[in-house]
Amino acid sequence: MNPIVELAHRFTFEAAHFLPHVAVDHKCRRMHGHSFAATVTVRGPIDPAHGWLIDYAEIKRAIAPLRDQLDHHLLNEIEGLENPTSEMVAVWIWQRLAPTLPVLTEVRVEETCNNACVYRGE
Repeated sequence: MNPIVELAHRFTFEAAHFLPHVAVDHKCRRMHGHSFAATVTVRGPIDPAHGWLIDYAEIKRAIAPLRDQLDHHLLNEIEGLENPTSEMVAVWIWQRLAPTLPVLTEVRVEETCNNACVYRGE
């Protein structure tokens, strides 16, 4: 028997953004900031030799350069995030993590405590 598990690692970053494609009078058209939280989820079988799917440290290493790019930056200035909605941030994170984390199954981005986007690579 080789049980399938999911692991999740949450990280946070502070960033400013504005949404350039909304109406001029929309509040999100103005630059503002959020305390973002992102959760990266991986899924797969437990490795019998180690007793885990993947070392959490490996997930953290994969995330670290992305967090550095996002934290305390204007997201609109980051290549690929010129329209930095939560949806686009989730896709951006996915596209950069998937090559190094082949067991990646989900990226969740929370821009407030009430609003979140989930992307599953589809």
